[in-house]
Amino acid sequence: MKGFSEFRMPQAVFYGNGSLTKLGEQAAQLGKKALIISDKIMVQVGNVKKCQELLGEAGVIHFGYFEVNSEPTDNHVSEALAVCLEQQCDVLVAIGGGSCMDAAKAVSVLATNGGYIGDYMGGKKAVEQEPIPVIAIPTTAGTGSEVTSVTVITNTKDDIKMMVKHPCLIPAIAIVDPVLTYSTPPNVTAATGVDALCHAIEAYISRLAQPLTDNLALSAIELIIKNLRGAYINGEDKEARGKMALASMQAGIAFTNASVTLVHGMSRPIGALFHVPHGISNAMLLPAVLEFTKESALKRLAVIGSILRPDLKALSMEELADVTIDEIKQLCTDINIPNMKTYGLDEEKFNQVASKMAVDALASGSPSNNPRVPSQEEIVELYHKCFVYDFSVCETVIK
Repeated sequence: MKGFSEFRMPQAVFYGNGSLTKLGEQAAQLGKKALIISDKIMVQVGNVKKCQELLGEAGVIHFGYFEVNSEPTDNHVSEALAVCLEQQCDVLVAIGGGSCMDAAKAVSVLATNGGYIGDYMGGKKAVEQEPIPVIAIPTTAGTGSEVTSVTVITNTKDDIKMMVKHPCLIPAIAIVDPVLTYSTPPNVTAATGVDALCHAIEAYISRLAQPLTDNLALSAIELIIKNLRGAYINGEDKEARGKMALASMQAGIAFTNASVTLVHGMSRPIGALFHVPHGISNAMLLPAVLEFTKESALKRLAVIGSILRPDLKALSMEELADVTIDEIKQLCTDINIPNMKTYGLDEEKFNQVASKMAVDALASGSPSNNPRVPSQEEIVELYHKCFVYDFSVCETVIK
């Protein structure tokens, strides 16, 4: 860790059952015209209507763009931006999963700074004007996008997931109401839950980790391991849902300040080329990547193992690191995370593009934060290993 650290998060976070009711009041403080950015599922389940009602009660004029899907693209961004500019909106409300929030973040920057969202990758184009403020309302417990400085948008021309990171992308307000996650189906609960687990673990082992992020990451890891199964089995388990929503937010704050590592670097190309939901592709990679990384992150993986299994804390560091990996593999097994072959990816195509994916993964910058920085060839090997990975094979006997 360098001599000093930087730590950022939203201006305000409202967490807990019923916190959605703060939307109107907060939006009215930020602007007069709101654009709600969401998807058709949120319209169907009534969450968009709730937002419209709360904004209306607060006297905030509102418009909507509801065409975002599970993988936000530059087309979604340009379409939403057109509505925003035409209606002269001065506040954005993003409700849904990470895709909706990421799209809103991109719109917020482009509305005041112009250009194409890819122009801002790696700081190539400076953000000179203050973006439109975003109120982010997650309906899944996973991405943590409501508290992060990152947006990931697919470039539809080149099939590349563009990651843009900038402090101005942190939403002004995060409203984390666990009640909104109750309707999340089991498969999405599993995918987003493991996404949050990846955020927390990667933030903890990252070369950019710091004391504040360590505390949040370890808390999130413990909460997720202990509550994701319950949320998966029973979507209306209020205690499990509440703790998962909290863990997702904690993990989001942790990784936006400490960064993600190799899992996310390898995951984005899979999503871009095969349209696998982000959380699932992360889950497919996590155990194998931790095995690859283990010797370079032994102490930290051992700390996680001792927290997850305090009854085994007398084991050696290497054994505790194995406990950590095996606990994760057992969790993936219990919530039915498939490997890439079982999921149905085209193996021939996968093999053909593995080298391109490895190049794209390294270009994202995330692998350089990993305790063990891989070569392109090592990433290709990991892709092949993960394609047929067996989550049920454990190094330790977990009872």
